[in-house]
Amino acid sequence: MRFRLLGPLALADGPDTVVLQPSKPANLLAALLLHANSTVSAEYLQRAVWGEEQPATARAALQTCVLRLRRLFAKHGVTGASIEAVPGGYRITAAPHTLDLLGFREQVRRAAGLDRDPEAELCALRDALSLWQGSLLANVRSVVLHRDEVPRLAEERLRAVERVCDLLLGLGRCGEALVDLWTATRVYPGHERFHEQLIEALYRSGRQSQALAEYRRVKGFLLEELGVDPSPSLRRLELSILRGEDLGAAAPASPRVIRGETVLPAAPPPAAPAGVTAPTAPAAVTPAAPPAAAAAFAPAPGTGPVPAVPHFTGRAAEAAAMAARLTAPPAPGPEDHRPLTVLVSGAPGIGKSALAQHVARLVRDAFPAGRLLVRMTRADGEPRTVDEVAAEVAAALVEPGEGRALLILDDVVDADQVRPLLTPGVGIAGPPAASAGGFAAGPDLAVVVTSRMGLGGLIATHGGWVQRLTAFTEAESYALLLAALGAERVEAEPRAARRLAALCGHFPAALRILTARLLTRPGLRLTDAADWLGDDPLARLTLTDSPELSVTGLFDRALGRLDPRLSEAFERLAQGPPELLADRDRGPEDEGGVPEAVRERLADAGLLEDGPPGPYRMHDLLRAHVRRTARIRDRRTEKV
Repeated sequence: MRFRLLGPLALADGPDTVVLQPSKPANLLAALLLHANSTVSAEYLQRAVWGEEQPATARAALQTCVLRLRRLFAKHGVTGASIEAVPGGYRITAAPHTLDLLGFREQVRRAAGLDRDPEAELCALRDALSLWQGSLLANVRSVVLHRDEVPRLAEERLRAVERVCDLLLGLGRCGEALVDLWTATRVYPGHERFHEQLIEALYRSGRQSQALAEYRRVKGFLLEELGVDPSPSLRRLELSILRGEDLGAAAPASPRVIRGETVLPAAPPPAAPAGVTAPTAPAAVTPAAPPAAAAAFAPAPGTGPVPAVPHFTGRAAEAAAMAARLTAPPAPGPEDHRPLTVLVSGAPGIGKSALAQHVARLVRDAFPAGRLLVRMTRADGEPRTVDEVAAEVAAALVEPGEGRALLILDDVVDADQVRPLLTPGVGIAGPPAASAGGFAAGPDLAVVVTSRMGLGGLIATHGGWVQRLTAFTEAESYALLLAALGAERVEAEPRAARRLAALCGHFPAALRILTARLLTRPGLRLTDAADWLGDDPLARLTLTDSPELSVTGLFDRALGRLDPRLSEAFERLAQGPPELLADRDRGPEDEGGVPEAVRERLADAGLLEDGPPGPYRMHDLLRAHVRRTARIRDRRTEKV
């Protein structure tokens, strides 16, 4: 039996895997495993399980969680690992063969000892990275662990990926390095080292113009989004490319091994979290938390500048209409009237956030006081509180009198979450706004709300203008493929490109995932890609290094937000004949029938679209996902 931390928390026994459902014991197990073979104080474990505000009975409840974990271990025959009560806290024992995190660190340490044999070091690092199986601790809902531990683990992986790319460049295998670097630079746009490696790989491959274009792209991003210039090493690399200089043989810095602890280049060791004592035996060093530039792109909630949308295409009419609406002179009225609100709604993955961010950049000159993107849900899908959001916005916006400001409230869960924030007569900046629970300031503020929900109640009470999005047209899908993959590649196989778009159902999220996969395989013919994708589109519309970025994951998270009764009704509609979506209202006596009121709620949730045929229709990918999920519902899960 093996514990898995480098992905969803799970127990694995050969090919059989038990993915633990979110729970307090799961939080506890993750906290112990993250510090395996160390004594972890009870106080730290309580914070990891319950957060900073703990119940009065937390100490006793912690003991109960330990007992439940021990029963789980006994049930699944876990050997070689046990939870011990020690003075001041608890400790779990594990080894590299029983915990993937320790296995990863052992492989990285072994790779460091192979620095005189680059091929062997590269192979060892590839083996280490293969242990990462998706989004870190996706099923562990501990704010403390995601805040304090997950960034450090993510940084360990990034250091290993950096080293792999350095080795590939040193071995002259620039084509292989490009495959990794195209993905890395797009997933981590603020990580300058990846951009430097990509530009070097392009130049060494004889693609000087592409290398310079990539430098200009990252320079523009750093200046516009972060207000900083490229690093000196990046600027030196650009100068060498402009001069056409020979870069010489790539010579990556060697890893250093200190007292048996592996330190990849430029990775200083972190301080241990409070409440954790050092293990008696040497252990691999966990690198420090990522720099601010990289951390800004972690999938965590917060408020910040509106980022650029790479390869934004389509939605020309919608973008123009939204831009005109947002830049129109404020309507006459009292000074405290509600701010202009635009609602962008539609199915999960339909491109609501991308459109809102694109339009925000189009209208930047009309909003000199700032344009802010406000995440309204946490990484686990839980909605953020009104007070939390109001305080962040109040602190982020400039002082009143600097002109209009634009806010994007992204992924709003329901009308009640946003309605208090649009309270009229409350100032934008300063503590009064936060304490009042809102930040609306009439004509000085415009708000774009994105939501899967229709939010008709919000429009009824606060007014506003609605932009409902549907799937791309064929022309828009083709344009996205052109922008992302390049005209040379797409126009060489236009029929295959159109077939790929059709297999994606012209669904923006699916097309984005597809283009990301194709960018990492620049030599793959689109015809072959279409044949491969056509065998099982849902299973293959995922990114292997980031499984959470998948069409199935997107739909699962959307369905997980539904009331269980609505979810059950949606499954009946998806698995039943098209007549179930017909206009007539079926009563309980109709087998499999779904009342019109329920169908209307599903349409409001973005899961049904307007007809024809009939008043409702379901996107083919959503229907296929539900049917596929039903076929594999016997997949094992365990609740602890």
